[in-house]
Formats: sequence, C-alpha cells, structure tokens
Amino acid sequence: MLLDVQRSLLLAIDLQEKMLPAIADHGELLWNCEWLIRAAQKIGVPVAAIEQYPKGLGPLVPAIRALLPSGAVAAKTRFSSVSAKCLADLPGNDRMQVVIVGVEAHVCVLQTALDLYHEGKEVYIVADCVGSRHHTDRDLALARMRQEGVRIVSREMVVFEWLGEANTPLFKTVSKEFLK
Repeated sequence: MLLDVQRSLLLAIDLQEKMLPAIADHGELLWNCEWLIRAAQKIGVPVAAIEQYPKGLGPLVPAIRALLPSGAVAAKTRFSSVSAKCLADLPGNDRMQVVIVGVEAHVCVLQTALDLYHEGKEVYIVADCVGSRHHTDRDLALARMRQEGVRIVSREMVVFEWLGEANTPLFKTVSKEFLK
C-alpha cells in the first residue's frame, strides 16, 4: 500500500531538548526529521508532535517546535501516545495512515506504532528519522515493528509516494527545495 497525501499524518514523537542529545547520531536524525516535516507541510500533509513528560525532559527542540502550528503538540507521561490518549485533539488524527518519526525507537515510537497498528491504522516508521540511545535498540525496534506488520520506509520513499508523479508544479517545487 502506497502512502496517500489525503490519508496521511506525520507524527513526531519526543524530539525534546533533554532527550535528543543522548540519541545516537542525533544531529543527522534531527536534520532528517526537520527535512521531512518541512516537506510534509509543503505537500499538504498535517504534522503533529508529542512530548514525553516535558516538565522533566524539556519541550521539543526549537528547530522542530518552530515548524509546528499552534495546537499541534500534545504532552504525555505514558510511553504509548495511544494509551496516553493524547492524539485526539491533534491535526490529522482522523487520518488512516500515520507516518512516525522520533525517539526512542524501542520505547515510545515502538509502543505508539504497535498500538496504532492494532487500532487498524496503517503505520509507517521512517527508518532514517527514528533513533535510540544505542544503535542495537533502534535496530531491534525496527525489526520488531516490521515483524508485527508496521511498514518501514525512508524519508525519500515517503515524499515520493506523497507526490505520486513528476509532471506537476508541486513535484517541481518540492524537487527543487528537497530533492537536490
């Protein structure tokens, strides 16, 4: 099943000030997440974000927070955004395809993804946009999610599927800005 612009939501999980520096390859991960969020917005896909216990782990990193509109961020203390019941008021929450980026892959990303999948959503994890403190945990999380039926994709796969074809003004704009 291909991603569809009209059915997709991009969900960023726990890209927070005190958490991100502990993540392996966090600079590249943040750059990839920013890239995909900006591309989603250019294409017209709603973007929402979750913060895990912001009182302790701080808010979203400024680079991500600056990209999001008012009302697009929710807080939680449970690891799964689904069991925390924090998704209902976010933009795009009614969409059937959920594309997930964020940290930690083996904790909040995994638990949210599996819960969304078991609720009947089509869940896509962007492999180059998720991370953990240790590469082994990230790799095991991706393998487990794939085994459970969650689709593993790359950021470029997502954008090309959202675009669908090359002979459009939107493709030309996105290509010039994001696919250099």
